[in-house]
Amino acid sequence: MNKYKHSTPQVLRSLFVGNLSILKGSLGHKKVFFLGIGGIGMSALARYFKQKDWEVYGYDKTQSPLTEALESEGISITYADLKSNLPSQFLNDHEAVLWVYTPAIPASSEILNIPNITWLKRSEVLGLISKDTSCLAVAGTHGKTTTSILLAHILNEAGINFTAFLGGISSNLKSNYFHKSDGKTLLNKPITVMEADEYDRSFHRLSPYKAIITSSDADHLDIYKTEHEFKRAFEQFAGSVEKEVFASVKVDIPLPENTHRYQVSPESDIFANITTSKDGKMIFDYLSDSQTIQNIEMGVPGLHNLENSLAAMSMALSIGAEAEDVKRAIENFKGVKRRFEVIVRTKNQVVIDDYAHHPYELEAFINAVRGIYPGRKVTGVFQPHLFSRTKDFASGFASSLALVDELILLDIYPAREEPIEGVSSEWLLAKVALEHKQLLSKIDALNHIEKTKEEAAKAEAAAGGGLEDDDVWGDVEDPMAEVDKMTDE
Repeated sequence: MNKYKHSTPQVLRSLFVGNLSILKGSLGHKKVFFLGIGGIGMSALARYFKQKDWEVYGYDKTQSPLTEALESEGISITYADLKSNLPSQFLNDHEAVLWVYTPAIPASSEILNIPNITWLKRSEVLGLISKDTSCLAVAGTHGKTTTSILLAHILNEAGINFTAFLGGISSNLKSNYFHKSDGKTLLNKPITVMEADEYDRSFHRLSPYKAIITSSDADHLDIYKTEHEFKRAFEQFAGSVEKEVFASVKVDIPLPENTHRYQVSPESDIFANITTSKDGKMIFDYLSDSQTIQNIEMGVPGLHNLENSLAAMSMALSIGAEAEDVKRAIENFKGVKRRFEVIVRTKNQVVIDDYAHHPYELEAFINAVRGIYPGRKVTGVFQPHLFSRTKDFASGFASSLALVDELILLDIYPAREEPIEGVSSEWLLAKVALEHKQLLSKIDALNHIEKTKEEAAKAEAAAGGGLEDDDVWGDVEDPMAEVDKMTDE
């Protein structure tokens, strides 16, 4: 298998030029294959090439709502890891095909090991695209998905032409990929919004025009080994930005001179003055050295989302978005799927889905729930993500998870990893200083949630409240199916 990491510099340059030519369609071929097409990042790229009228084909291990959506959009997918399942026109002319894979695919994959195919990582393809665009990159250990989706939503509301590759499903844009071409052109090159993923140093492949850095808390120590190397990677990314950087005051790395700091409280280049805060709803003024926007009502709850909003607003304003458009976008922002997403809501029970998989993310999420629902019992259902992350941040997870009233812990989701001896959910649970805690299977966890739902319904009935049809389940036909899906992803 011929991969970049095994190539000499000259070969690397040749591969880069060749793939860039294919990417631009200058060779007259428009075929691309995605190995792991059902991933959130891979599917966004697949949609990009489909929108450009390329022939798009892909493989994924299992069928999902996302792969079904791709198929409905005209993208062909196989669910068998077999060379024989690939189209003959791809294999017979493989040098004219753009072959893209995700590191989540196991090295033993039959398709990945087809001889004489040059595979590119998703991040390498994004890097190629970013070179020909004004790339607005959003980096950070946590907060980058919500912030990049916020930025895309603002640009759309402001009528600005752009293309967005997103790491989550925007509730406003209804997708993880968005392209607008019927609006205003503001910069010399087409605008792209991209998540700058730190995993495997992927963000070093981008060519950012401007960038946001939301956080730099150590993560992915299976890749970086030390916190020092992790911080150095972020410093290198910041140094690659062509124009300016917007960074949270919490980002503790050396930053270039053209950096603007932001935070919720004053004493920063950019900050929010909160004028009203009730039941999770906040009204604030945006203040910077050059601009003030007053009486902005947040569309989503949480101080962490307010900080994300400051970053996205600052970036949008810096490229020429109008203040009134920016304000309107923040007020009508509906959030991100699996980011503080309310699945169930009754008078006595609320189920919220959030993808938090870092101790600081968990702490921010739980504190936000406490702020919105003061005095309510908080039950947390948590599935650790990766053996290595669980091992590296065990004490942090233990502290964050102890903030709930009751904890249900699921088995570790291994993703790309093999088990690590001594690291398990049972081992993590023992570290959590909490009286009410238990380790359950997914099925037992769902049964537990169902039981508490029934108990809540009885409490409502006894109180004479009952369920309110238009406020209970929202658009969800089967709430428990949604909860089940939440534990599978």
